Amino acid sequence: MNLVVDTSVLLAVLTSEPERARLVQLTQGADLIAPASVHWEIGNALSAMIKRNRLTVSQPALVLNNYERIPIRFVEVSLVESLKLAADQKLYAYDAYLIVCARDQKCGLVSLDTTLARAALAAGVTVIEVPKQ
Repeated sequence: MNLVVDTSVLLAVLTSEPERARLVQLTQGADLIAPASVHWEIGNALSAMIKRNRLTVSQPALVLNNYERIPIRFVEVSLVESLKLAADQKLYAYDAYLIVCARDQKCGLVSLDTTLARAALAAGVTVIEVPKQ
């Protein structure tokens, strides 16, 4: 089974958020896919966590080490299709990349982001939503 994963899912697993066990269970045995943009979103999210004092300056190295061990197949998505979807649904491009990725790969999307999940459903993508605890 293929699943597109978003940054919220990866960070919840990597930083041991309360949803971690459920996410690991849901994705175990799945082939994980993500648009290439997720790689950079991880860095942006970690820098935001440092800025908000949720992580010390030294902690991202451990998080990134663990992130690199997650087998994710990164794929390119059409910017034209993504921006069209973003405009149609009033989304950020990063959310549209995930939806287009799931649609192109013909697989579900797992996310903790309810706005993204609603937009994906509206675009005809199967969503495995795990509510934040």
